[in-house]
Amino acid sequence: MKNRQWIKKGAGLAVFISIIVTILAACGSNNNNAPASASPSESSSAPASSASASESPSESATAEPVKVKLQLKWVPQAQFAGYFVAMDKGYYEAEGLDVEILPGGPDIVPEQQVASGAADIGVDWVASLLAHQEQGLPLVEISQIFQRSGLVLVSKKAAGIAAPADMKGKKIGNWMGGNEFEILALFDKYKLDPNKDLNFTKQGFTMDQFLTGEIDAASAMTYNEYQVVLEQGIPAADLNVIDMNAEGVAMLEDNLFANREWLAANKETAAKFVRASLKGWKDAIADPAAAVDSVMKETEEGSTSREHQLKMMEEVAKLILPEGFDASKMGYIDDAMFKQTAEIAFKFGVIKKEADLTQAYTNEIVEMAMK
Repeated sequence: MKNRQWIKKGAGLAVFISIIVTILAACGSNNNNAPASASPSESSSAPASSASASESPSESATAEPVKVKLQLKWVPQAQFAGYFVAMDKGYYEAEGLDVEILPGGPDIVPEQQVASGAADIGVDWVASLLAHQEQGLPLVEISQIFQRSGLVLVSKKAAGIAAPADMKGKKIGNWMGGNEFEILALFDKYKLDPNKDLNFTKQGFTMDQFLTGEIDAASAMTYNEYQVVLEQGIPAADLNVIDMNAEGVAMLEDNLFANREWLAANKETAAKFVRASLKGWKDAIADPAAAVDSVMKETEEGSTSREHQLKMMEEVAKLILPEGFDASKMGYIDDAMFKQTAEIAFKFGVIKKEADLTQAYTNEIVEMAMK
């Protein structure tokens, strides 16, 4: 009896082993070339299509928002209001983007940040971008935000500078460091040698030298320093203003640019960013007060006033959407103005060789954003 029991048990064990071997062989026969253990990506990708019958591969792939870092030219202020509005109103989020806005400052060069990959998109003046492109940084402009220059020369009427020719013999200030080229072009237009015919001097970042009479005419941005002068109690009626746009020596300023390599792999992301940003700018222009609300949340306490930022927003709006400008062209790069900017940059040594305009900028991303 014991032997028969062992025989029965042995037979049962043999059958069990045979079944296990058959199952293992069957599993292996499905992919004879597969490695013994699948990689995490292989094992997770196999059941992906059956995870949800209604979810397409593209939908599941875009579930996570795409991170984009924007490097500003300066600290948060109304000069950049459109980006803060776009963030507050969820325009970036609606495009599937997770945008981080990085503040600028005196020690931050947006072009270097973008070239190094510390940021994806940057904001700076076109002249600065051209100089960095010539240095070999792989950068390209993708959208022009300011369509007009905000730079003016302001003087008290008592200084007697009613027209550019009157600058002869006067002390004219500018911040230098790349901000002086429109002023140099103005001197050149009126045959004024800055080393002989007048005193062209470095100006501080406050308007103190102008207010105390140390300089006769000061460089000022319409949306910032000029407003500071007015806020100090000097009425516009007591001032003379020379506008670079009216004089035909204006250079393009705030633009959006990207690293070429990043852009080649992220055109759709760039277009989404531009589309959401322009939407933010349109809202900021339509409702300056609400735009300033978005800006003030980002400024350091005590660093600025709401009144100053509101005036800045109103003046910035005039540069983005000038009187008579076609609103449907917001964000586009104007060929003639870019060429003028590049020619002035070349003439006064910002760049040593004439810029290759076919490589310096592209309207492709704005056109994609408009679709």
